[in-house]
Amino acid sequence: MIEVRLFAGLRQGRQKIYQMEPDSIHTVQDIMDTLDIQRSEVNILLINGFHQKPETTVKDEDIVSLFPAVGGG
Repeated sequence: MIEVRLFAGLRQGRQKIYQMEPDSIHTVQDIMDTLDIQRSEVNILLINGFHQKPETTVKDEDIVSLFPAVGGG
């Protein structure tokens, strides 16, 4: 299983954590498409704690973390 963790505003209307079958998911973009998340919504994308791009291939037992842009002051 591929574990997908969503943070902050990306959780609105979605679960916090998803478990996805690796057979149907090949890249992070596939995950984003499945969850109806636009590229413009994601500011930080990590696979197993390392910065990656939406085109990056995912495999069984990967942990994908998606973060939106976060404002603060």
